[in-house]
Amino acid sequence: MFFPRGGSAHVARALARQLPACGWDVTILSGSHRGADAHAFYAGLDTVTVDFDAGEAPMQPSYEDRPDAADKVFARVSDEEYERHVDAWAAALERARAAEADVLHLHHLNPIHEAAARVAPGVPVVGHLHGTELLMLEHIADGPPAGWDYADAWWERMRGWAARCERLVVLSPSQLGRVERLLDIDADRCVVVPNGYDPQRFSPRSVDRAAFWREQLSEQPRGWLPGAEPGSLRYPPELAASLGDRCVLVCVGRFTEVKRMGLLVRAYARARERFDRPAALVFVGGHDGEWEVEHPGVVARDLGLDDVFLAGWQDHERLPEFYSAADASVLASICEQFGLVLVEGMACELPAIAVDRYGPADIVIPGQTGWLVEPDDEPALADAMVDAVSDPAELRRRGAAAARDMAERFAWPAIAERLSETLVQAAASLPA
Repeated sequence: MFFPRGGSAHVARALARQLPACGWDVTILSGSHRGADAHAFYAGLDTVTVDFDAGEAPMQPSYEDRPDAADKVFARVSDEEYERHVDAWAAALERARAAEADVLHLHHLNPIHEAAARVAPGVPVVGHLHGTELLMLEHIADGPPAGWDYADAWWERMRGWAARCERLVVLSPSQLGRVERLLDIDADRCVVVPNGYDPQRFSPRSVDRAAFWREQLSEQPRGWLPGAEPGSLRYPPELAASLGDRCVLVCVGRFTEVKRMGLLVRAYARARERFDRPAALVFVGGHDGEWEVEHPGVVARDLGLDDVFLAGWQDHERLPEFYSAADASVLASICEQFGLVLVEGMACELPAIAVDRYGPADIVIPGQTGWLVEPDDEPALADAMVDAVSDPAELRRRGAAAARDMAERFAWPAIAERLSETLVQAAASLPA
C-alpha cells in the first residue's frame, strides 16, 4: 500500500526479484508518490501502481502518528475514509488481476486485506508483518492517545485480517509473543522469515575514501537542514576529504522520532572527547524534507560539532559505497522492527552499534559482530562508540565476522527459498 520509502519496499523488491528463481511469476502492486515513484523503484518488474498524486487513492495512512504529516495514523482514519481506501485498492487489485493469482502476499495489515477479500475471496493470503503495525496495536492496547478516535475499529479490522491469513510471516522470533498477544494468532501459524540483503551488491568495495566523501559532501551534496532544499548543505572540500583519514561512523535511516537521531548526536558529542584518533559521524538518509522532533543537523549545530555530516537521502544502490567508505555503523533506534541497514552494512564488513531490542538484538552478536546498548542510554551509546573508534584492529575483526555471519543468515536467495515454501503451502489450500 505504501509508496517506496521505508524498509518494507526494499523487502518487496528483493523478494520479487528472487522468487522467479523459485518458480513464481510475480506482480507488484504498490502505491506511488511524487519523489518516490514505484515504477522507477521496481524497474524491471511487472508493476501495477496506485498514484496518490493523481488521486487514484487517498494518501496512504501510517502506523506512526507524526504531527503535520500527509500520511496520518490509521487510528485517526474514519469509517467513511476507510471505505474509500478499500474501494480504491479493490480497483487496483482488479487491474493487477488478483483473482487469477495462486496466492496473495500482502505486506503489512492494511485495507488491501479487505479489498482482497472483496475482489479475490478465494485466493489464499500470506500476510507479512514488518512490525510497525504491531507498534500501533501496542499503543492501542495500552490506551490510545488523544485523537485516535477510530482506534477500536482498526484494532478489530487488523486482528480480523490476520485471522484470515493462511500464514503470517514475521521478521524474528522475538515478534512471536507479540503476535500471539496482540493479534490472538497461535505461533504455529507464523513463519519466521527475516529481511535480507543482496550478496552480489552488498560486499566490501575498494573506495578512495577522501575522493568519495569530497564528492558526496561537497561536490554533489544532498544534505539539508530544516527549511532548506536537499543539496543546500555543502561542506568545504578540504573538510569533506578529511574523512578519508578519519574513523567514520555512519548512520543510515529516516529522521523519525523512534530513530533517536538527536540522542545519537549527543552521545557522539560525549564520546568524541575520549577518542584517541580523528573521527566523524555521517548521517545518510532523512527523506527529503522529512524529520520529526529533532533534526540531527540542528542538534550538531547547536552543540558546535564540526565533525558531524549530513549526506542526505541516497539511492539504495549507492549504499555499498557509503558503507565501504566507513568503519562502523550506528543505529540508536529504540524500536527497530528488523534493521536492514545493519545487515547491509555488516555484509560490507561494518561492525554495528545498535540497541538491544527487537530486530537488532537478533542481528548483532555483542563482542563478536558489534555492540548492543540499552534503549535511550546515551552514556552507554557513547561508550560503545569510544570502544569502536579506539581499537582499529578490533573493528576489523568484528567487521570480518559480521560479513561471514550475514552471508550465513541473511542472504536473499536463501530467504526467498524459505518464503517460497510458505507460499507453496498457502497456494495448496486453494480449492481445486
